[in-house]
Amino acid sequence: MNIQDFSSRYQVRLLTEQDVEDIFALCSGNPLYYRHCPPFVTRDSVRQDMKALPPHKTLADKYYLGFFDGEQLVAVMDLITAYPNPQTAFIGFFMMKQELQGRGVGTSIISELCDSLRRQQVQAVRLCWVSGNPQSEAFWHKNGFMETGVSSDRGDYTVVVAERLL
Repeated sequence: MNIQDFSSRYQVRLLTEQDVEDIFALCSGNPLYYRHCPPFVTRDSVRQDMKALPPHKTLADKYYLGFFDGEQLVAVMDLITAYPNPQTAFIGFFMMKQELQGRGVGTSIISELCDSLRRQQVQAVRLCWVSGNPQSEAFWHKNGFMETGVSSDRGDYTVVVAERLL
């Protein structure tokens, strides 16, 4: 997977333990997300997310990415390749720095990501959003993701599965 091709505007790199504080700060600035998808972020939950995998996947399939403007982390994305099938990539998490939301930055990142994945022979991108979170639903609809008709009860909330064909 050529992650450098994911953005022409931002530097994209794998996030590591040294980035936990920056990831935590970015995520903490988005309390609305955690109202719909509890619990609220902690440094430990960031570390857990950096290693979390769906069934039958390995860390070789996982790209926990940071999009940087110079030294500033502007977005975090958890991307799993070949999931749930070999032709699909799965965005497990995507969050923008709160101050940049509503300016088209997130849409630009997703658009370039999808273009890059298409060039790398990926046929679809799948993700979930929490049912009842109007901000997430509007963002993903704006970016061409449509509900698949599948949802999943996670106890505290229900997620809606959506997909964008490339």
